[in-house]
Amino acid sequence: MEGADSERKEAGFKERTPVDEARRILTEAAVESDVDDPPTGTETVPLERADGRVLAAPITAARNVPHYQRAAMDGYAVRAGDTFGASDRSPEVLRIGDRDGPVDPETAVRVHTGSALPDGADAVVMIEHVEELADVGELEVGDAVAEGENVAPIGEDVTEGEGLYGAGHRLRPSDLGLLRSVGYGRLEVAQRPTVGVIPTGEELVDGEPGPGEVIETNGLTVSRMVERWGADATYRDVVTDDAESLRVAIQRDLTKDVVVTTGGSSVGERDLLPEVIDDLGEVLVHGVGLKPGHPVCLGIVEDTPVLALPGYPVACIVNAVQFLRPTLRRLEGTAPDPHPTTPAVLERKIPSEPGTRTFARVQLEEREDDDGPAFAATPTRASGSGVLSSVALADGWVVVDDGLEGIPAGETVAVQDWESHP
Repeated sequence: MEGADSERKEAGFKERTPVDEARRILTEAAVESDVDDPPTGTETVPLERADGRVLAAPITAARNVPHYQRAAMDGYAVRAGDTFGASDRSPEVLRIGDRDGPVDPETAVRVHTGSALPDGADAVVMIEHVEELADVGELEVGDAVAEGENVAPIGEDVTEGEGLYGAGHRLRPSDLGLLRSVGYGRLEVAQRPTVGVIPTGEELVDGEPGPGEVIETNGLTVSRMVERWGADATYRDVVTDDAESLRVAIQRDLTKDVVVTTGGSSVGERDLLPEVIDDLGEVLVHGVGLKPGHPVCLGIVEDTPVLALPGYPVACIVNAVQFLRPTLRRLEGTAPDPHPTTPAVLERKIPSEPGTRTFARVQLEEREDDDGPAFAATPTRASGSGVLSSVALADGWVVVDDGLEGIPAGETVAVQDWESHP
């Protein structure tokens, strides 16, 4: 390990793996099975607890919706033939029948939207087109209706056996309503991936910091991101910069689906994690072409992905979004959805180095000009990777692709709202 340590510290980060290649290496090492087969396993949960969960198997409708013919309007159920020729000037007169009875010839029965269509009826006359003659129990119909008019047929919404969702679909509240309507009370879903989050650094404290001490924030931030992304996080206590302590901490969490550390991932004297990971397993990537956050270390230990994220808060967040989120998606059998974006006109140039993917934090402001996008994007003045407020107070970031040498002011850019997306 000492030889690897000196070699890595001498080499620094002269060669950095492109972001897409690093992501591919990590996810392929983490999961060898197909994306449609959740490696984390499956479980059955009550429908009301399935919001945000991922279906483990395709779903088909267990029954028709509606499962009966129903009135689509308030009015009177009739036999369509009895209204033939009816008009405002020459209404047809029908007898008002009992609400619980069938619709006999030349009879009308009162119905409400959603009511079951009475036996014998095949249409509904809207309430606006009738006049009730209550004193004689009769109804004047001023509009002719065709068979099936204002009637929702069986299976109009969903038909029994119809395919609704495929495996890998992430359930939304509207999905749960539909699934309950077609007969489901429990669902088979992918198990939530489990993640051990280990903040590291001898300078980190939880309470009031003294000189040279820093309040721990990375582990808190990453663990909450993990929960928002649909996994279960175990937020560990701070581990000091000691090789044996780091080794024990990582080994403790190898029962999880993913291990994430924060801090100690670069090539400095106290950056021990790359060597510890290499000693326990294999370092897949160390140093990635992105800014902020190139000193990330991605490895595998006993078939468990281990992500050593940089200690600077913004760099930590960028790497979590770029590498941890897709790894969790892969483990649950899905692929990451694109982040929501807002088109905006760039107010100031964003510099970038070719070969480096830059994530520039920006603030959005509505424009008064009607010509072009409705927003202007201004890069935050504080852009260092250690300035947490620059990302916490930003509205999103602009991604400058690896092949570009910055983006000039005046260009229309896509501002990614990475934080609002699960």
